[in-house]
Amino acid sequence: MGTISNDPPATLIQDLKITTQNVSLIFPSRKTERKKSMFLSNIDKVLNFPVETVHFFPSHEDFPPHVAAEKLKTALSELLVPYDFLAGRLRSNPETGRLEIDCNSAGIGFAVASSDYALDDVGDLVYPNPAFGQLICKSVDSLEQDDQPLCIVQVTSFKCGGFAMGVVTNHVTFDGLSFKIFLDNLAAVTAGKPLAVTPCNDRLLLAARSPPCVTFPHHELDKFHDSNPPVIDATSEALDFKVFRLTSDDIASLKEKAKASAIGSHVSDARITGFNVVTALVWHCKALSWDNKESNLDRASTLLYAVNIRPRLIPPLPMSYTGNAVLTAYARATCKEIDEAPFSRLVELVTEGAKRMTDEYARSAIDWGDIYQGFPNGEFLVSSWWKLGFDEVEYPWGRPKYSCPVVFQRKDIILFFPDIDDNNGVNVLVSLPSKEMSKFKTLFHKYLA
Repeated sequence: MGTISNDPPATLIQDLKITTQNVSLIFPSRKTERKKSMFLSNIDKVLNFPVETVHFFPSHEDFPPHVAAEKLKTALSELLVPYDFLAGRLRSNPETGRLEIDCNSAGIGFAVASSDYALDDVGDLVYPNPAFGQLICKSVDSLEQDDQPLCIVQVTSFKCGGFAMGVVTNHVTFDGLSFKIFLDNLAAVTAGKPLAVTPCNDRLLLAARSPPCVTFPHHELDKFHDSNPPVIDATSEALDFKVFRLTSDDIASLKEKAKASAIGSHVSDARITGFNVVTALVWHCKALSWDNKESNLDRASTLLYAVNIRPRLIPPLPMSYTGNAVLTAYARATCKEIDEAPFSRLVELVTEGAKRMTDEYARSAIDWGDIYQGFPNGEFLVSSWWKLGFDEVEYPWGRPKYSCPVVFQRKDIILFFPDIDDNNGVNVLVSLPSKEMSKFKTLFHKYLA
């Protein structure tokens, strides 16, 4: 069962030998009608940081990289009409001080580059190679820091005729689901088709109530204290970096394990999903690998993960909503309970986090952000890219060979991302200090045995 990539692949290239040919700006193809600024919700405004993804494409006879780049450039210009906010710039409202987007049509970035390698030389695309960051254009050097685009696309050609599309967006612009729709629309317009989905850009749909009304304790959130950093934050510790690969058979076995121990419990088969069982397994291993000289079993462990609130609101938010419509759910238990409870109980605790996310709970959390400055509060966060479907987008030159985030080592964030061969398998990226990683690995194998 579960296999581990302990070390980087033998063929891992750490320098992709990238040469940048051109960096330019793309502007909307025609004038847009929007007011000068876009409101950002309390969910949006705490996500002011970049998100980087890379999408790899094999060679295609009809669409060599330079042709694909020109088609993407034209399509992006067209998309900046319905997605006019993307061509804007972040600013603080001069009257309220609140973060917003100035919809000034200042443009997005577009870079064309090449690598001295063929795509096959890059090796295992699933392994989170830090060199993939070279496929991202992080800034437009000709612009001042406060005038940087909210989105930059880089097309990098490989010697074989394949290419990579690296995209960096500010997280205030999209969540994972709305970015997938953006990619669907990009693919459609590139193919000369109409939009696949008309985006809903009304961020006021997630505005706080007036007056704000916090009706739940929100243990998943914590206020900033003076100048203290967010609870979920980077660490200066030296970290081991490992990928735990679970096949579809492994996940099916975990589901059976949960069902077998669920007899007489409150957890239903409908809640024994792939995400829930993998998250429960990871929680068990992470909580019990904690390196502390004091007794670990009495310690409370809090798991965090994102929940899409679009269908949970009353009335439901449009699925085409472009902004961030995810909130943090939590599960909490003592390490003693995590160690001794049947697997079904861990799965049940995970599912309770999402079950808690009703319309009123979501509205209360949004209102909380109007009263307090805060951030998610927990031992670690599961960030799942597993089922977002970036690799299912159908471009004129076909689907990506693989799509992935450009990852970084964070002790408090565990990433789920898809497998390149097994559609229902998942890769779990864990970064921990060496001693904790050793415990995690032992617990992982023991639980799967």
